[in-house]
Amino acid sequence: MGEHYSQIDFAERRRIQDMRDAKMPVTAIAEALGRHRSTIHREIRRNFYHDPFRDRWGKEYKGYFCTSAQKYARDRRSRRRLKLTLKPVLRDQVIARLREGWSPQQIAGRLKLDASDGATVSHETIYRFIYGPEGRTLNLYALLAVARRRRRKRMGRKPRNSPIPAERSIANRPAEVETRQSFGHWECDLVIFSPQFGKSNITSLQERQSRYHILIANEDRRSAEVISRIATVLGKFPHYACQTITFDRGTEFLSYKSLSLDSYFCNTHSPWQKGGVENANGRLRRYLPLGVPVAERNGSALAALAKRLNDTPRRCLDYRTPAEVFAANLAASKIGR
Repeated sequence: MGEHYSQIDFAERRRIQDMRDAKMPVTAIAEALGRHRSTIHREIRRNFYHDPFRDRWGKEYKGYFCTSAQKYARDRRSRRRLKLTLKPVLRDQVIARLREGWSPQQIAGRLKLDASDGATVSHETIYRFIYGPEGRTLNLYALLAVARRRRRKRMGRKPRNSPIPAERSIANRPAEVETRQSFGHWECDLVIFSPQFGKSNITSLQERQSRYHILIANEDRRSAEVISRIATVLGKFPHYACQTITFDRGTEFLSYKSLSLDSYFCNTHSPWQKGGVENANGRLRRYLPLGVPVAERNGSALAALAKRLNDTPRRCLDYRTPAEVFAANLAASKIGR
């Protein structure tokens, strides 16, 4: 799991809702998102929707829904008042320490050590006070070691000892992949289902330029097996149709070195960096209800579903189908060689 903290965003809330609908336990949800289980517990508890209204059958409207969770979190942030504005004695003490050259971390740490009356404050709250209306009026930012008028956006620390080398970061992926001007670049994700069906899952692959989709059934999430099946399927295409592939940082993809194409990985908690396959997975849920038995997701059923997706006209392709564009690109690339 990653060793840094960042706020849960809407994309993660949508995935939490999907996995809860699939009856996945909190521990499994946390693992899939690279979060601590207590973070997921807290997110669900704080943003759980419960409407006392009952329908005519007596059913209550309650549950975890990504849209309402996002609204609750946003409303809490807008109502939040700084602790220092509510406690003038503590406020004056913090300002005095800043003027003595202490950093917000030093102030917060010392308050925690010395406080007998519970008068503590986090360094993040101190920073927010410094860059808030009163702090700006007092030019408190000028008292910091690095005096910036505007605070830089907080970035999570990079996980330590990441099994993914830096050169495999999406930042080093060729620019033509991002613009979709080049053919043969794939995105990959796993579609996960309820534990009641065992460990089975589906590998979802999409070629970025054509939006051509491939679905592969897996019996479990072991990386060697998942990657082996990807290699088998993509190995049926010529090399110019399989130049790169982009994954998230799930452990299922750590055996990527056995693939013959260049592999790249999204940043932590950034599924939008492979938005094509993420959006496609959203459409897949229309055809893969969470209650459908695993047997119905294998073999010919998956092939038929992939064909349905690939034979549907897409506006982004000028209403051509992914199958048509993929076939045309295969032919054009072959002629050009």
